[in-house]
Amino acid sequence: MKQITTLTAVAVTTVFVLSSFTIAPRFISTGSVTKLELSKKAISFKVDPGQSKLTWLAKKVTGEHAGTIQVRSGSLDVDNNILKGGSFELDTKTITVTDIEDKENNAKLLGHLKSDDFFAVEKFGTAKFVITSAQSKGSGLYQIKGNLTIKGITNEVTFPANVTVDNNKLVAKAKIKVDRTKYDIKFRSKSFFENLGDKTIYDDFDLDIQLVANK
Repeated sequence: MKQITTLTAVAVTTVFVLSSFTIAPRFISTGSVTKLELSKKAISFKVDPGQSKLTWLAKKVTGEHAGTIQVRSGSLDVDNNILKGGSFELDTKTITVTDIEDKENNAKLLGHLKSDDFFAVEKFGTAKFVITSAQSKGSGLYQIKGNLTIKGITNEVTFPANVTVDNNKLVAKAKIKVDRTKYDIKFRSKSFFENLGDKTIYDDFDLDIQLVANK
């Protein structure tokens, strides 16, 4: 009986040892999977305000005006070279007018744009965009959806964008069409005022933005 018990114990020990060797490769395999997942961890690219730029274009019945706004800050999140999210801020106090050469007329329009009729820059010195969805279409093309905040009012906007990632540098380009009336900018809008005639300013204005970001 003792001999049988001893043989049984040896058999159980042998099975346990063999089982341990069988489990070991799975553990190593699991470790490899973990390492692979870590290698795909999202990387944050910090926006460089000095290299980034934004231009705006607004149209009215009798013509149009254009200018710039400085990018203040931002970051873009990339996972395996695919854009996943991010945000950027604009310094509304830096708005300029670039299409009027006459200094007096330029200053007049600029002052109006900074007033409460438009961007109220003393009250709202920052505008912000936060990505909520970045759908890759391939070849660096994306359909971007996110929340745009101007004058403390937030609305969802959707637009196409092109994003290229080259080693430690990312460049994102997009054109965003904005309905100014959704941000309480109603001055001379035919949607709210009648009989404006040729004094009408169209509701939509365009933002052409290029963000340059680095790891």
